[in-house]
Amino acid sequence: MYLKKAGLTLLFISVVISIGLAQTTELQENTRAIEFPDIPGYRTLKCDLHMHTVLSDGHVWPSIRIQEAMKDGLDAISITDHLEYQPHSDDIPHPDRNRSYQLAKQAAEGQDLIVINGAEITRAMPPGHANAIFLEDANKLNQDDFMEVFREAKRQGAFVFWNHPHWTSQQKDGVASLKELHLQLISEGLLNGIEIVNDDTYSDEALQIALDHNLTILGNSDIHGLIDWQYGIAQGGHRPVTLVFAIEKSEAALRKAMEERRTAVWFNNTLVGKPELLVPLIEHALVVTRKGKSQVQTVLIENHSDADYILKNLSEYTLHNHASVFTLKAHETTIIQVKTLEELSSFSLQFKVLNAFTAPGMHPEISITVE
Repeated sequence: MYLKKAGLTLLFISVVISIGLAQTTELQENTRAIEFPDIPGYRTLKCDLHMHTVLSDGHVWPSIRIQEAMKDGLDAISITDHLEYQPHSDDIPHPDRNRSYQLAKQAAEGQDLIVINGAEITRAMPPGHANAIFLEDANKLNQDDFMEVFREAKRQGAFVFWNHPHWTSQQKDGVASLKELHLQLISEGLLNGIEIVNDDTYSDEALQIALDHNLTILGNSDIHGLIDWQYGIAQGGHRPVTLVFAIEKSEAALRKAMEERRTAVWFNNTLVGKPELLVPLIEHALVVTRKGKSQVQTVLIENHSDADYILKNLSEYTLHNHASVFTLKAHETTIIQVKTLEELSSFSLQFKVLNAFTAPGMHPEISITVE
């Protein structure tokens, strides 16, 4: 009898643990999707436009990239396997450089995910590595003359961006710098964008190059292994993404937005982009309410985005329960007490966002009206 009761007790404990683990897994799945609001006139599309599979030097099948993207709530991806570098060719020979795109497209059938045909042009510096996306046929880029490769990409209407210009394997000092060849590519319209973030690395110099030469900024994972392992998703980490502000969710609208430089980058809880894009993105993530009316006003700020915003108070009012720098946690409500000194029907608050950048060392400023 004792053994029977012990067995039932162990069974009950096992069931409780299983339910708890299932609920924890479900919670992780429901909360890992990257969230940012739309801004007036545009949809905010979350994109990762640089990744690899076993069809070049990656370690997973293309369908895994689709599954990861769906879990992360992405709107668009491009698998950009290397054209020239094929270390797995003895085990996985494939003469068709469009194959990873075709397999990914099949895996994404019926899913709300845009899959873009792309490839990585893999050359020594200069020009270094570049991604060509929105391709018609990647095979036509697999040729010796690299200038002809860039020109073929343009003939196909591709969007080409410079990959990891600060990569220490090609730039020993980690400083992105333009060579005459890059200037030629830009002048001929053969180079349209530049990665300021690649994996867990960031380049102020690449951002300045983008500003100086009107290039689209991008931030991508360049993932070779598993997203979950690389970025500690279970521990609250996230992959870097390019935020594209498009008029709708379609491949054509995405391409047009990128051509018109309407992008921002999110990595390591940091936002980078033009002020006219970042300011509405942050302001529309915040819902503000007030509680009562007094000389020390209680204000509730709900943050409906995945970013923790680190704010510095620039207002004429000081705060009662915070220093001048405080954080609005993602998907949480923060209470601030504002010393207005009189009972106002409405007032404005101004903040500098310290974990957002519009240029090297420059932060956007937001305004909040409390009614």
